[in-house]
Amino acid sequence: MAGFFVVLEGPEGAGKSTLARGLAARLRAAGVEPVMVREPGGTPAAEALRHELLHDDRRWTPESELLYITAARADLVAKVIRPALMAGQVVLSDRFDLSTRAYQVGGRGLPAAEVDWVNRAATGGLGADLTLVLDVPVDVGQARQMAQGKVRDRLDRETMDFHHRVAQVYRDAAGTGVVHLDATAPPDQLEAAAWRAVRSAAPGRFGADP
Repeated sequence: MAGFFVVLEGPEGAGKSTLARGLAARLRAAGVEPVMVREPGGTPAAEALRHELLHDDRRWTPESELLYITAARADLVAKVIRPALMAGQVVLSDRFDLSTRAYQVGGRGLPAAEVDWVNRAATGGLGADLTLVLDVPVDVGQARQMAQGKVRDRLDRETMDFHHRVAQVYRDAAGTGVVHLDATAPPDQLEAAAWRAVRSAAPGRFGADP
């Protein structure tokens, strides 16, 4: 059986990590152990790059930031994601290439063609089978982070204009396998909607709802 690649995307505070845990539990109940990864990160090299990227004292140009992110992605794809998919496993990723479009094109203003070329080089053209975009207003997402006591990293501290540009790219995302979800819904309703989308994208693979 071919592998199945699911990506969760959305602005800060959209609830991706919570949803990932919920979907993982549903997959396990359906008899599937998912390979769970996050971006940037997921390998020792990628986690080291993540630390540098998000450290509040670092100052990167948009171009260097792009290269750090895609270097981390290249390592993750080569060492974890592609082998898992080739082995027929389900991969559940917190962020992937749409995040690069949102943050580096929308947020930083880099040319889309340049970002897309670098990303294709990093992934070898790998794309998700299903991309779940969690749509949430910027102020709602940031309020959630504050309520949870999250330590604000370098990207969290960007201007509101930056975050609104990022969120707009997510709202505009479209294409094969892209499904938008209302991330202002209660967590159990969001999880149920996401699970329906997963099962619809892979008919019969995960059986009946547990």
